[in-house]
Amino acid sequence: MTGFSFDHQVSVEYKGGAEKRRGTTSLRQRPCFRKSTPILNSAKADVFSVKEMALILHAQKGNKNATKAIIAAEYSGVQVELAPNFTNGVSNKTPEFIKMNPLGKIPVLETPDGPIFESNAIARYVTRVVPDNPLYGSSLIEYAHIEQWIDFSATEIDENISKWFFPRIGSGVFLPLAEEAAISQLKRSLGALNTYLASNTYLVGHAVTLADIIMTCNLLPGFMRVMTKSFTAEFPHVERYFWTMINQPNFRKIFGEVKQAEKVFPVASKKPSEPKEAAKPKPKEELKKEAKKEQAKPKVDDGEEEEQPKPKPKNPLDLLPPSKMILDDWKRLYSNTKTNFREIAIKGFWDMYDPEGYSLWFCDYKYNDENTVSFVTLNKVGGFLQRMDLARKYAFGKMLVIGSEPPFKVKGLWLFRGQEIPQFVMDECYDMELYEWTKVDLSDEAQKERVNQMIEDQEPFEGEALLDAKCFK
Repeated sequence: MTGFSFDHQVSVEYKGGAEKRRGTTSLRQRPCFRKSTPILNSAKADVFSVKEMALILHAQKGNKNATKAIIAAEYSGVQVELAPNFTNGVSNKTPEFIKMNPLGKIPVLETPDGPIFESNAIARYVTRVVPDNPLYGSSLIEYAHIEQWIDFSATEIDENISKWFFPRIGSGVFLPLAEEAAISQLKRSLGALNTYLASNTYLVGHAVTLADIIMTCNLLPGFMRVMTKSFTAEFPHVERYFWTMINQPNFRKIFGEVKQAEKVFPVASKKPSEPKEAAKPKPKEELKKEAKKEQAKPKVDDGEEEEQPKPKPKNPLDLLPPSKMILDDWKRLYSNTKTNFREIAIKGFWDMYDPEGYSLWFCDYKYNDENTVSFVTLNKVGGFLQRMDLARKYAFGKMLVIGSEPPFKVKGLWLFRGQEIPQFVMDECYDMELYEWTKVDLSDEAQKERVNQMIEDQEPFEGEALLDAKCFK
């Protein structure tokens, strides 16, 4: 293993225009955010269609740095194609590649005006191919803040994650003191980022920008290889930001399902020592003598048995007394009921429900005043359900996003095995602390009816329209 990558094929369509620059122009004269001024000037205003010229990205599939440009292209409608049959360590050592980047590093982007190397420069180019691209903000101050966070991401986040991760895989000398210093600096940087994100959904403005794309790509190897849940729990707003971003459709298309590291990536073992010269074969007579000696030796019983592998500890919920409620039967009934939901599914639920083996819980999001953007709120709920996957065997849930106008309310109903919320869920899913949890009192008919309404996705719910309803089953 020589780097960090994702095995996903990527190809997006180039719909924008690439125009040749004429002369030099300062940023003040040629701002990328002014609609009256094109980003790239051209005497003939040539437009390269996909048939005439595509942007070719030289990198292996899933290279972390290459994905910055690929995701920017997804947002911008620009065609970026990976160079076919690219093999790291081979393709980037050819004379043709060295002409594009004398250092032989990847990625490199082929453009109509020549090659570009350095991943952030490539991502900037792809973004600015499209005039007035919102990924670069809508004002001079937003443009400056985007550049600010791109630099912060490179020097404070990417650099320190790399110093922690790469020596562990053998791409550098592993020194415990150097790693300790890198981790300390990374915590300091994440602390600063966490403070900022406490009151901001995105790094700049109210939508995804190039700064978010680059920041997320740089955080990714940390989350997947060295930054375990116990490490990132200290930075809850960074966690929320990362999972919100990684579950955006254009990110998910490239990265697929992302899982956080359960343990820090182990240090690569040292190279084995040189094998000793093979011993010369012994004559047959000597072998016979040694065999007789072995037979004569009595076996010594030292009283110790060979250590057997320890069985994986069972989940505490598996040790509870058997329940008459079969959770999969309820999930199947819920999924297959298309009509007469009250008469079939709701009635079936209460017929199956075992109050001794299961418990019902209402949850209310604590920070509904932050839910001012609909798709961000929906992604927040979607991320929560994704992270609840560890409880799929023991839980069923309904999450409602309520309201026709912001701020949107998020409320939920959960069925858990046992009489309390499982401790491993509280420990592993940080979203749990973002909600107020109230156990359903089944002796209260009003609460029981509220359960029915939430299972049924009744609208209006408590006098308000439903923006969306999501089910965990």
